[in-house]
Amino acid sequence: MKKWETKAQLIDLLCELVHIPSITGSAGEIMLPRLVTQQLRSLAYFQAHPDHIETHPTGDGREFVTALVKHPSNVSKTVILISHFDVVDVIDYGIWEPHAFDPKTLTSLFRDNRETLPDTVRADLETGHWLFGRGIMDMKCGLALHMAMIEQACHQAFDGNVLLLTVPDEEINSVGMRAAVPKLLELAERHGLVYRAVLNSEPMFTRYPGDETNYIYTGSIGKVLPGFLCYGKETHVGEPFAGLNANFMASKLTNALELNTDFCERIGEEVTPPPTNQMQTDLKKDYSVQIPHRAVTLFNLFLYDKGIDERVTQLLSLAREVAAEIKENVLMQAQRYGTFTPAETDISVLTYEQLYAYAARTHGQERVEQILQEALRRSDPGDQRQTTINLVDELAILCKEMAPMIVLFFSPPYYPAVNKSDHPLIKRVVAHMIDTAQKTHGVTLKHQHYFGGISDLSYVGLQRPLSTLLPLVNNMPLWERGYDIPLGALQQLDVPVLNFGPVGRDAHQWTERLNVDFAFGPMMEWLPECIQQLLADE
Repeated sequence: MKKWETKAQLIDLLCELVHIPSITGSAGEIMLPRLVTQQLRSLAYFQAHPDHIETHPTGDGREFVTALVKHPSNVSKTVILISHFDVVDVIDYGIWEPHAFDPKTLTSLFRDNRETLPDTVRADLETGHWLFGRGIMDMKCGLALHMAMIEQACHQAFDGNVLLLTVPDEEINSVGMRAAVPKLLELAERHGLVYRAVLNSEPMFTRYPGDETNYIYTGSIGKVLPGFLCYGKETHVGEPFAGLNANFMASKLTNALELNTDFCERIGEEVTPPPTNQMQTDLKKDYSVQIPHRAVTLFNLFLYDKGIDERVTQLLSLAREVAAEIKENVLMQAQRYGTFTPAETDISVLTYEQLYAYAARTHGQERVEQILQEALRRSDPGDQRQTTINLVDELAILCKEMAPMIVLFFSPPYYPAVNKSDHPLIKRVVAHMIDTAQKTHGVTLKHQHYFGGISDLSYVGLQRPLSTLLPLVNNMPLWERGYDIPLGALQQLDVPVLNFGPVGRDAHQWTERLNVDFAFGPMMEWLPECIQQLLADE
């Protein structure tokens, strides 16, 4: 009997994985790779080939795991199974927080207190098919399924090689996956591997409340974090028309961009969510009766097919419209207030690249680099958003004669959009799995171009030439100052992708749950077939 074959065995494995509180950046995130390797090393294959399972440093104290099962016929074709083992925090669980990482206990407590649950959650609970807990769907079930697939590979279930890759930090900066890309190229060279596909098993994400569609994905949504630093003009609060409040500038930008559907992309029935604000704050250090004259607003912006250059053009155009509205508003309010001319409110709109170029011309490259290095030294390396803002702010202060101004920049992380719907292998496998699901369990799978939850599939290839990323790279202050993406390695890797995973609900919520009957029933039948089809010749 196999170690991970029955539903009960798989639930026990999953609960053991969930039990480690591997919140991104915590000690638990460092502990979990040890559990994965310990469990895999108990398999006879890895006892015979101990060098085929490894942990690799990410450079910041964390590690990712690779486990390779080679077919005895020494074929080169290989499928990569990727997953992440970090999870988000559990503060949202409230009184249930002590049990957030204990699925069986938490589910039992919810059953005893079902009247406190939302109706849809209670309905799932009463079916008996669901387990609750942080990370149970996002995405430790995917990891448990992949470990079971590795065990099947050890028993020669597939006509090729299978490589498991599980990484930390997917939930914040994808440090793990970005570090893993060069290692995947190294492993391919060392073992003579040819990667046929990368299979992720992130759970199916609902597209709208109440969505019960079962999806199979041939790509993953992209995202950027554009920000605007607003530099107004300082003045006493008693003379507001003598200056320009940066909070007012930032709020106008937020009002213009928040949920702005002009920034949505549509491919068939799929539409990117509109942009939404992630941070808005002034940059005053202490309270005083001086108005805040520096502020920042930062947004999440999803991507499908549009290039970064198009997005920069669109964002700058919006900022110019807002700048004109600010000027008009200030003039109108000044006329209502009294018969005088307010301070100059022509607002420059520029990119970080343009601000840097101006600073270098005016103050010298060496001086600019000294300022940026000092800002980096003072910043918390764990908060790349705030560090980015500090870098832009220091340059804006150096160039304050350009104020009032709005400076567009980008903060980490960047997730390239990926879509392999037209790849012949992926098209064939998707069609086969849709047919298989219907025939074996009467389940309808719907093909979707982009997985909407953001995933590490973004880092297994590039959709566009490297040159098209210059508008991003040149306007990201932290690029190669603490954040980068191995673009050359991504270009070299370029493997088709597929995401096929279990059914879950409410990712990143205290009601996060997994349909264990589906995960360890139909999915355990379909995943081996999917892997075999990815390895099969046409």
